[in-house]
Amino acid sequence: MTSATGRAHAAGEASTSAGTTEVHGPRTPGRPTRLPRSARRRQLLAAAQDVFVAQGYHAAAMDDIAERAGVSKPVLYQHFPGKLELYLALLDTHCDAIVEKVRAAMAATTDNKERVRGAVRAYFDFVDHESEAFRLVFESDLRNEPAVRERVDRVERLCIEALTATIMADTGVSRARAELLAAGLTGAAETAAQFWLAGGRQVPKDEAEQLLAALNWRGIASFPLQGEAASGEASGRGEAGEASGKGQPGSGEASS
Repeated sequence: MTSATGRAHAAGEASTSAGTTEVHGPRTPGRPTRLPRSARRRQLLAAAQDVFVAQGYHAAAMDDIAERAGVSKPVLYQHFPGKLELYLALLDTHCDAIVEKVRAAMAATTDNKERVRGAVRAYFDFVDHESEAFRLVFESDLRNEPAVRERVDRVERLCIEALTATIMADTGVSRARAELLAAGLTGAAETAAQFWLAGGRQVPKDEAEQLLAALNWRGIASFPLQGEAASGEASGRGEAGEASGKGQPGSGEASS
């Protein structure tokens, strides 16, 4: 005959009602932990991130994630039908984070030198975060999966677009040329930030950002602002006209 305790345990470690998940800790006496569904989801994502970052997608198991979160597998599957869906939910979160960092850097100032510095800082901050979530975006071992590839490509495209609009507005170059410049800047920032981290942060972070920003700025700064380019052309035409007029008949400069 099944005891009352056994029946209670067999009834399930988790139940949901009115959007709230109830979890019975397997070894914790007393009342069960109750969390709103959104809070439980965040908890599970945090646990999954730890496991995926440490083990990679292929080596990670749903058992590991459930154990890390302190819940049963049924609770985990109530929120995510499988490991891929869990991974994609994490990827969406962190892909959005780096895109927003780059966009914020562009919107924070009208000083183009500071914009370049801000874009570089966005990548260094993302890579240097203690969660190491950047590995899910930049070092995923699941890039052959179409859904993952699409998200990683989207991050690259949106970050390039954020810089492209600024470069076009300020320099007057064509979209194709602005996209090429933006791709060079974002690619350099991503690669340098990862190299800096893998090398053990031998250069202080602030100095590393300044070095890379200076390198990028020297290239971008060679393209004049649209207004400056127009005034420069007008000035050049004026100076040329003045020069050609000197010593010419009717110029008022008579020779004796």
